[in-house]
Amino acid sequence: MLNNKNHAQAGQNIFMSSVVGLANTVAVIVTFFGAPELWRRTVGYVREFTYQMNGPAWVDIASIAWFGICIFLVFFISRASVGTALIFGGLAIVTRFM
Repeated sequence: MLNNKNHAQAGQNIFMSSVVGLANTVAVIVTFFGAPELWRRTVGYVREFTYQMNGPAWVDIASIAWFGICIFLVFFISRASVGTALIFGGLAIVTRFM
């Protein structure tokens, strides 16, 4: 016979791995659509700041680096948000039926 503790732990592991997988998938989709838009709206400020602080030689490098930063910002913020929402939503559903 299965121990109830082991069975519950296995269920939690499946739930958490599903939450992580879904959060990563949604974060990739949000990043695909959101990062270019964030970059487009903010790159002017970054280029101007870089030009004033470091000169014209660094403007293109800063623009490319800023695009990478935008990708990471959107991905990790969306993954944390979706993961948190799924965990709290899952816990709310579980406690409702218990």
